[in-house]
Amino acid sequence: MRGSTEDDGTAAGPGPGSGPVASGPAATGPAPAAGKERASAGPEARPGTPGAAPGGPSPARSEGKRLHPVTPWRRAWAPVAGLVAFSVHDFERTREWFTHLTTGWLLAAFGVLLPVAAAYGFFSWWFTSYLVTDTELRIRTGLVFRRTAHIRLDRVQAVDVSRPLLARVAGVAKLKLDVVGTEAKDELAFLGEREAVALRAELLARAAGIAPEAAPEAGEAPARELLRVDMRTLVTGLLLMGTGWGALLATLLVPAVVYLASDSILGALAALVPALGGVWASTGGRFLKEYDWTVAESPDGLRLDHGLLDRDHATVPPGRVQSVRISEPLLWRRRGWVRVELEIAGAGKDKGGVLIPVAPRAEAAGVLARILPGTDLAAAADVAAPVPRRARWCVPVLWRGYGYGSTAAVFVTRSGLVARRVTLVPHAKVQSVRLSQGPWQRRMRLADVAVDHGANGWTAARLRDAEEARALVHAQAERSRTGRREARPERWMTGGGAEPGDAAAGGSQTPPSA
Repeated sequence: MRGSTEDDGTAAGPGPGSGPVASGPAATGPAPAAGKERASAGPEARPGTPGAAPGGPSPARSEGKRLHPVTPWRRAWAPVAGLVAFSVHDFERTREWFTHLTTGWLLAAFGVLLPVAAAYGFFSWWFTSYLVTDTELRIRTGLVFRRTAHIRLDRVQAVDVSRPLLARVAGVAKLKLDVVGTEAKDELAFLGEREAVALRAELLARAAGIAPEAAPEAGEAPARELLRVDMRTLVTGLLLMGTGWGALLATLLVPAVVYLASDSILGALAALVPALGGVWASTGGRFLKEYDWTVAESPDGLRLDHGLLDRDHATVPPGRVQSVRISEPLLWRRRGWVRVELEIAGAGKDKGGVLIPVAPRAEAAGVLARILPGTDLAAAADVAAPVPRRARWCVPVLWRGYGYGSTAAVFVTRSGLVARRVTLVPHAKVQSVRLSQGPWQRRMRLADVAVDHGANGWTAARLRDAEEARALVHAQAERSRTGRREARPERWMTGGGAEPGDAAAGGSQTPPSA
C-alpha cells in the first residue's frame, strides 16, 4: 500500500492478490486492520512473540533513519530555483527591478536569500526519514505539511540505484523504488553508497519472502553477466544511426531558413538552440547514458548498469515485461546489429526503455530468451508473414514493411522499411484484442487487429485479410487465456527462474563494493 497520510503508527497487512508473504516469525499472527493502532505491551516486542504486532518495527528500528548529511545542500537550491523561475516568467519587470538596485542592495538580497535557502535545505532534511518495518517501508517527508508514504514490501518490484556525477564525487547514491500499481516512484535521495546498496539488497530480499530478521544479512544476490556493450560498438552504432545525422542536418538548415525568412539573427539563434539540443540528445547524450552498458542476470531480475558521468543501476523484473521492441536501422542490418527496448507494467516512462542499446542479433537473442522463455528471436522474425498485395492501395510503398505472425509464446508484428521494427507481446500479457476497419480497408477487404497489453500500450497486425483478421481475433483471445494460466510468477526469486538463485534461500552474500 502506498499512501499520503499523517503518520499514525499503523501498518497495512498484505491484501488479497499481493506478492509472497514473508516466511518465519514475520508471517505469524493476523494483520491489523487498516486505520487502527498497533497493539503494544510496553516496549516494542519482536515480531512473532506475544504482544508483537505484525508490521511493527523491530526494537533496533523503532526510530526512523535520516538521509545522508549532504542532502540539505541539494535541497537548498529549491528557493533559489523558485526565484529564478519567477524572474524568467516576468523578465521585463525583473530587469526593471535590477536597474534600480545598487550593489549594496544586491549584496543584502543575497545575504538574506542564501541563509533562507540553507535553512530550507536543513529543515527539509531534518524532517525526512525512512523506516523499514516487518511489512513496509515508511518514508516521512514534509516541512509544513507532513506526509508518510507506506510502501508494502511485498509490492516492491525493483529497487534502482542512481549515482549522478556530483553524487559519485560526494560518495552518495539515490534509491528509487518501483512498486506495483503506482506510476510515480518514491525515492530516497541521498544515502551513502554502502547504505544504499545494503538497503536495496534488504528490500529485495524482503520482497522475495525472506524473513525480516534474515533479510539484512542476506546481502546482494549474485549476478551473472550476460552481455556488455563495448565502446567501439556503441560509437559505431551511433554513427550509423540516422537520427544523429538527421538532427545535424536540421541544425544546419533550420536556422538558415529562419534567418532568410525573417532577417533576424535572434530568430535564427532561437531556432539553433533546440536543434543543437536534438543533436546532443541523439549523439553525445546517448553515448554518456549508454556507455559501458552491462546486462547481468540475478534472482531478482536482469540488472542494467550503464553511464559514464551519471552511473545508473536498474533492475528489470522479467514477469512484468509487457512487450519487447527490436529495432534494426538500415545501416545496422549488414552487421546484424539490433536495439532492444521494453515496456514494463506500472513503470512509467522513466523505467520502460532500453534493454540493449546495440548488440549482435545472436547476443541479443540470448538475453531475450531470459525475459521471454521459449522465444527464438530468429524464428519470431521469420513468422511475420507479409500483407496481401492489394494493401498497396491503402498504404503506398510502406505496405511492404508490415507483417504479422504468432509463435507458441508471443504475438509478433513487424513494421518499417528504413528502420525495421519487430514487436513481441507475450500471450499472457495481452489484455484485449480488437479489430478495426476503415472505409477504404472495407473496400479492399482488409482489417487491422490490435492487441493491448498491461503497460497501457498496444501493437497491431496491420492490413490483414478481413477473414483472416476475424479468425485471428478469436484465436489470439484463446492463446491469451492459455498463456495466463501457464504464466510464470512475476518475480524470479519466487519462481526459480534464474540460475544463480542461491540468494532466494536466504543465503548470506557479501554486498559488492559500491
